[in-house]
Amino acid sequence: MIKFGTDGWRATIGKEFTFDNVVRVARAHASLLKEKGIKRVLVGYDWRFMSEHFAKLVYDTFKEEGLEARLVGSACTTPMVSFGVKYLGYENGVMITASHNPPTYNGYKIKESFGGSATSEFVKEVEKRINYGEVNYPKEFEPEYQEVRKHYVEKLRSLTNLDLLREREILVVHDSMHGTTSGLLEYILRDTRVSVINIRKNRDPLFGGTPPEPIEKHVEITKEKVRALGADLGIVNDGDGDRIALIDEKGNYVNTQLIYVILLLHLLKHKGKRGAVVKTVSTSYLVDRICKAFGVELIEVPVGFKNINELILKRKDIIFGGEESGGYGVPEYLPERDGIFSALSVLEYLFLEEKSLSEVIEKIFKEFGEAYYGRIDLEVEEKAKERIKELKEKPKEVIKNFKVRELKTIDGIKFVFEDDSWLLMRPSGTEPLVRIYAEAPSKEKVRELLEAGIELLK
Repeated sequence: MIKFGTDGWRATIGKEFTFDNVVRVARAHASLLKEKGIKRVLVGYDWRFMSEHFAKLVYDTFKEEGLEARLVGSACTTPMVSFGVKYLGYENGVMITASHNPPTYNGYKIKESFGGSATSEFVKEVEKRINYGEVNYPKEFEPEYQEVRKHYVEKLRSLTNLDLLREREILVVHDSMHGTTSGLLEYILRDTRVSVINIRKNRDPLFGGTPPEPIEKHVEITKEKVRALGADLGIVNDGDGDRIALIDEKGNYVNTQLIYVILLLHLLKHKGKRGAVVKTVSTSYLVDRICKAFGVELIEVPVGFKNINELILKRKDIIFGGEESGGYGVPEYLPERDGIFSALSVLEYLFLEEKSLSEVIEKIFKEFGEAYYGRIDLEVEEKAKERIKELKEKPKEVIKNFKVRELKTIDGIKFVFEDDSWLLMRPSGTEPLVRIYAEAPSKEKVRELLEAGIELLK
């Protein structure tokens, strides 16, 4: 059975992600589009193994089904497809990517007319229409292309204070993790005083042997490069460009929770925006404190940016949404994560504050309290997932001598303690894993909570 997860259908290439199944999904998708009277569809692809061939097959299927399909002119990021749908006159989009998943995976993401991930209702309807009988391959059509990159770059330059970034010289290491953000940041900043050194910039479908996920264990090379060059900042994007991670000027990894905080403060403090803010259940308690300080509403949703998207569609007052995995969106621009847009916003923040990244974080901790974070991904048997259900039915009141103040069950199980620290356990929506998350005012307590999470799953 083909099932869409928190953002698209992802599966192992050659096993579930096959040409046969891609045609099945594309036919089902086209059937729904035709029923809804949607004709104009943009199809993009990343640098994963065979992505361009899977994308061409989707394009051919759509053309045979009578849709006005176009292929993005070259390999692109997921936010570029979302941008193309919203700004270039398309009504729907497909991106062939498995985002940050290991190199053996590929995937099929659907974007709706608003420029964000397809709603749960839309995706369920596609799933229902999948025909598992004999596959009817489409004939091949001459490719028709849509230029997206040029328009995307122009838009991001118009949204960025380039004059501000001409005020002083800084050196940035940009690590695209062999993904399709390669060279983008440097091109956008070409006439500023921000110099960009690109690493892991070539196409490599094996991603150098590690998943293109910008978590700490995968960015040692970036940390080393920042230290070796004496760079001011390291920026890392995942394989399809919708996520971001940062390395400070000392070569230290900056967790994604703090990036959310910086981007939120930039909107509230520097840009004077006001409205509701959305975070996923795995996101920092600093967000709660900042929203309270600025008098803005905060809404918590399950993990997965589509949950943020669905709220954005219902409410026009949302100014920002993001999640722990390094994806953040500003609906005024795009109701979608965009790692390059986030990078430009971080640069603006540093220039406005006239501080290094480590100094910015020190200032945030002084104002809103210290916060340290950790996550463990466990490959577990199905019974461990059942254990989460048991804990929901019979929750603990004390964990590791820490008294539980509140229990949240909107996604997995989250124990919130008296000092705002928390422990969350939830099954992954994209991989056969259980994820354990913790945040606390000290690194030692984070360690203790993560250990407690492992014990609770036994």
